[in-house]
Amino acid sequence: MARYTGAVCKLCRREGFKLFLKGDRCFSAKCALTKRPFAPGQHGSTTRKLTQYGMQLRSKQALKRIYGLLELQFRKYFEIASTSSEETGNALMTLLESRIDNVIYRMGFASSRRQARQLVNHGHVLVNGRKVNKPSFGVKPESVIEIKEKSKGIVPIKESMEAARDRSTPPWLEVDFDALRGTFLRAPSRDEIDVPVNLQSIIELYSK
Repeated sequence: MARYTGAVCKLCRREGFKLFLKGDRCFSAKCALTKRPFAPGQHGSTTRKLTQYGMQLRSKQALKRIYGLLELQFRKYFEIASTSSEETGNALMTLLESRIDNVIYRMGFASSRRQARQLVNHGHVLVNGRKVNKPSFGVKPESVIEIKEKSKGIVPIKESMEAARDRSTPPWLEVDFDALRGTFLRAPSRDEIDVPVNLQSIIELYSK
């Protein structure tokens, strides 16, 4: 599967707000957006007024980058959401938030979705007692997610969990920080998801 391998800090600068792609670094003074709060490139510091299409495109790009998806993957999620009986924007966010890599990140087992994806790829994650190694795996309500016993001593996982203790756990998740285990209680509602993206703009873009 193809993946983005460039500098992720440039993505935050391009979108103009933090996408939280580098874990704890995003909360420190080392954050690239804090030091250089303008788009990358020769003309990045020049203010340009976006057209309606430009605003729609930026919304789509930002959401793709937050969840670490390429265009084909994202388009498939949108097509599934658009055929749902639920409102398209809500259905899209439910699909994205239910991905196992996102759930691992939200529970605090990883400091970023990128790190969570790596944990899943390397087989460190169990869902209802079975190993899952596909980051796109959709987690169902009441599923139990945990780190394999042999993997619980991995330093990045332990560091992420310690940092997560100081942050509030999303209400749709239940986490046992000592056992490195959590339960995906339910799919979140749109107002519970802290993603500053205009979903209507994305719907309008794909509806053209």
